[in-house]
Amino acid sequence: MKKVFRLLTLMTAMTLCIQVTSAKNESETTGIHGIKVKNLTIERNADSVFIDMTIDFTSLDIATTELAVFTPYVKSEKDSLSLQAIGVYGRNRYIYYQRNPEMNPIGNDDMVFKANERPDTLNYRAEVAFLEWMEQCTVEVNYSVYGCCGDVLCSNEKLLAEFPLEPYKPELIYIRPIAEVIKTRELSGTAFIDFPVSKTKIYPEYRNNTIELAKITGSIDSVKSDPDIIITSLSIKGYASPESSYANNTRLARERTQSLKQYVEDLYHFEKGFIKTSYEPENWDGLEAYVKESDLPHKTEILEAIRSDREPDKKEWYIKNNWKDDYKYLLTYCYPALRRTDYRIGYVIREYVTPEEIEIVMQNAPQKLSLEEFYVLSQTYESDSESHLKLWEKAAEMYPQDEVANLNAANSAIIKKDYERALLHLSVAERLAEATYLKGVIEVLRKNYETARPYLEEAASKGIKEAQETLDNMLKHWKLIVEDVVYDEQSRNL
Repeated sequence: MKKVFRLLTLMTAMTLCIQVTSAKNESETTGIHGIKVKNLTIERNADSVFIDMTIDFTSLDIATTELAVFTPYVKSEKDSLSLQAIGVYGRNRYIYYQRNPEMNPIGNDDMVFKANERPDTLNYRAEVAFLEWMEQCTVEVNYSVYGCCGDVLCSNEKLLAEFPLEPYKPELIYIRPIAEVIKTRELSGTAFIDFPVSKTKIYPEYRNNTIELAKITGSIDSVKSDPDIIITSLSIKGYASPESSYANNTRLARERTQSLKQYVEDLYHFEKGFIKTSYEPENWDGLEAYVKESDLPHKTEILEAIRSDREPDKKEWYIKNNWKDDYKYLLTYCYPALRRTDYRIGYVIREYVTPEEIEIVMQNAPQKLSLEEFYVLSQTYESDSESHLKLWEKAAEMYPQDEVANLNAANSAIIKKDYERALLHLSVAERLAEATYLKGVIEVLRKNYETARPYLEEAASKGIKEAQETLDNMLKHWKLIVEDVVYDEQSRNL
């Protein structure tokens, strides 16, 4: 796999301005000014390192008796490697070395130019084999000027860039969820029990009642049969549709709900008063929702009637008599669904303590785990292991609206380099400062450094210490800003 580390364009050109005193006359100053290094770029693949830069010779001024040598090199604390050197000869010095090649400090593989033929700018590129010590190294340059008889008039070294060839990897942040004192959960559903006209007694075999009643009993069985679960509450709410009088609908909703309650009590023998019931005589909210999504010819007018302050019976009569065809359609396709029963089962799940126990539950019934238990298990995995990544994806699946679950799942997606999925998770957790930080991390890894910076700065201002660390490293390694440097007499290494 190709690994690439790239330094951004230098924001300010690094300039080497050297004042040289001639060996013949120390009071005479020969100007060698304005070698500028710009656009320093470094790439690495598995085996090689590529170093590119633009060298500007526009202002270079060299005496006829002098040779200017520009030698870049890669350096670590213990090792260094010289790159191809560049030599610019004054006229007389060029002739001298033609006659005395053994005295020439420039090798056969280096680049050479006569002063009057040198380019204004040179696109410099060097390729070297990658060595382990280069993972933490610098790119530096030696600038030497030779005079008569090969004397070194001055020699200066300057750091161009300090960096690792391995990309800086921002630290990811996982949040430990708050432990639940009691793992309270809820299971809810809707059943459509059919009753003969004006009847309130339940007939289990009537129409589709076998299937609809099984929804309720199946939900109760799924939790009641689990030894890790205790049912703490059961509520039933019945709804009637708006046709007929409000008084009659009130009676039907109340008594049909009581019939269902009795049916469940007879099956499970819950304590008296355990099942709570409520009812709504006419399901106008359900009717409004249906009409709102419909294509009825008089949709707007019917919605206005539903939302009006009329009494329920007058409201239903108004719709029935003004838009008869629409009303018949609603009576056939909407009203049966308005006559429904909502049920809600409250229960608690016991706590799982050891990672081994949590692992078993994770494999068989992850919905029974708290986020804290997901976190406890995660600590037994390597952070970049497949098990760890899948764990937080599963946690977010079990708790799709939880900020912490989604933030931790975003880390897993980042490790997989699935940045779009990570951003989807972070959209749920966007109120968290850690989410702002991770958005910055994603942009850093995408090499969108200017986009990353405001995210990191905002997260740092909110106390995320990793944000400042990432920002500092990004600026240090990827967005290097270097002021012009002027060398004078005292800075020479003669």
